[in-house]
Amino acid sequence: MSARPNTAVDTTVSTPLAVLGRDVTVPLVTGGEVTYAALDYAASAPALQRVWDDVAAYAPYYGSVHRGAGYLSQLSTDLFENSRRTVAEFLDCREGDQLVFTRSTTDSLNLLAAALPAGCQVFVFETEHHASLLPWRDAEVTYLNAPRTPAEAVTTLERALADRDPYGPALVCVTGASNVTGELWPVRELAAAAHAHGARIVLDAAQLAPHHPLSVRELDVDWVAFSGHKLYAPFGSGVLAGRADWLQDADPYLAGGGASRKVARRADGGVEVEWHSTAARHEAGSPNVIGVYAIASACKALTEAGFDELVAREQRLVGVVRAGLAEVPEVKVLSLFGDDAPRVGVISFVVEGWNSSHFAAALSAEYGIGVRDGLFCAHPLVRTLLGSDPQDPGECGAPESEPGERSLNAIRVSFGAGTPEEHVERFVRAVKELVAQGARWNYRTEDGRCVPDTASA
Repeated sequence: MSARPNTAVDTTVSTPLAVLGRDVTVPLVTGGEVTYAALDYAASAPALQRVWDDVAAYAPYYGSVHRGAGYLSQLSTDLFENSRRTVAEFLDCREGDQLVFTRSTTDSLNLLAAALPAGCQVFVFETEHHASLLPWRDAEVTYLNAPRTPAEAVTTLERALADRDPYGPALVCVTGASNVTGELWPVRELAAAAHAHGARIVLDAAQLAPHHPLSVRELDVDWVAFSGHKLYAPFGSGVLAGRADWLQDADPYLAGGGASRKVARRADGGVEVEWHSTAARHEAGSPNVIGVYAIASACKALTEAGFDELVAREQRLVGVVRAGLAEVPEVKVLSLFGDDAPRVGVISFVVEGWNSSHFAAALSAEYGIGVRDGLFCAHPLVRTLLGSDPQDPGECGAPESEPGERSLNAIRVSFGAGTPEEHVERFVRAVKELVAQGARWNYRTEDGRCVPDTASA
């Protein structure tokens, strides 16, 4: 889905897109302040300045969507529905596809899980984020082992599908880009395998949509889900787009106003309801028009910036980070598919002799760099990559030892269209200094996390 990433350092990086917080300074425990390096895009990307400006311009005209005859309500309704068309164009949806606005990727996949037909079998790799691993608890689920190559992923799925009931409904759920390793998955090939065996497929594009152009039509997936807060639109909205039939046949995900066309009392004292057959069926309540408009604005901004340029720039940053980490023998980068696998700007690693929470805390407190440590809501995958028990329940994000001791968690650095080159260069320098010289401050464990010890001041 992308060109092979560069591994050589290329300093000709173009200008990043303007994002909020780019000039925020944070204090260092060692004294002074530094511009904050936000390198946790995989969790939540900062808002694009364009998105913020569009939302601010609309805010005085905010009105209740689909709920009034007044001018502001009508304007907001038009904005909401035009945003639906904008996002559908961004995803290159097919004619007849339905696009439902949700709260997040997690919400989208839980909505789809609630719409599965009776007896549906679900196939999901253990490598998935919990948002796509866990919603299927009411279905017959087959969890597939972590593949070590893209070809193995396709073969593993084909074998599992060959053993299923060929007459019953089936769904495959797969990520587009791993939130742990950043590696791109063979979505088109997996979709072909699913369809060849009479199954449907849903794509978790939470980590793919912000980094690559995404075509529902070309990938031939049945549904796609993603979140606004990872697409530079952190206003609490998400998307589920794709085939309409299962969604139209299912009871509303939420029952209430907006989902119903007609409601009447029956003679027996009950209530007769006729639900909408459009996307409104699963959008009960007052829609988050601000969040929806933000997603549409982000889609426009990324499209206008040009994904070819954005992808090329990000791959150069990936090359800077990977080349820098490769110079530190104590650093082990986590990967399923190998060093040459195409990936987005998401890289996880461990450092020999370091507790991951301690290392991440030192990056923040001593260098003003924000990364993430833990299991990244992908516990089985991270444990597989670390060689620990993938069935160990553990705690999300909690260090298993005191500062300085080995951790069974990992560290994740992630970046995107708004990341300045200086931030990734500072990160690489900081990793090298910490490994070579150690932390300059003392740290302690508080509420399960490593934090600077104020007694050291």
